[in-house]
Amino acid sequence: MTRPENHTVHILNGPNLNLLGKREPGIYGARTLADIETDSIALGRDLGLEVALFQSNHEGGIVDQIQAAREVAAGLIINPAAYTHTSVAILDALNMFDGPVIEVHISQVHKRESFRHHSYVSLRADAVIAGCGTQGYMLALRHMAELLKTA
Repeated sequence: MTRPENHTVHILNGPNLNLLGKREPGIYGARTLADIETDSIALGRDLGLEVALFQSNHEGGIVDQIQAAREVAAGLIINPAAYTHTSVAILDALNMFDGPVIEVHISQVHKRESFRHHSYVSLRADAVIAGCGTQGYMLALRHMAELLKTA
């Protein structure tokens, strides 16, 4: 399958990210997923990208979104959250996606528990951004815009 000739980017978020702003603000900050969505859509517009966001606490929901993105998205930005460290299913779905994939983590996972140091998603990701807070999504969008220019 060839990827779409457009500049649509899907931002996929995994479990518990719906609680950003409430969940462990010392680690994840005070910004909410709605804040990230607003900022991402606005920056995407400035970069000439159409941005669609999705969040699920369920592994299968994320896999379904990756599979659906094959038909409509030029690139994926994914914060798989806890599934980063456990999900071969998400990795397999990402391996079927033809466009660029950027992995994002709000916290600096390599300064946290050792089980967080391994990422299945990194095996497919074209770039990984970690430890930049929610600003990591904006960095990922800027990098995605560059990747799509050269694709």
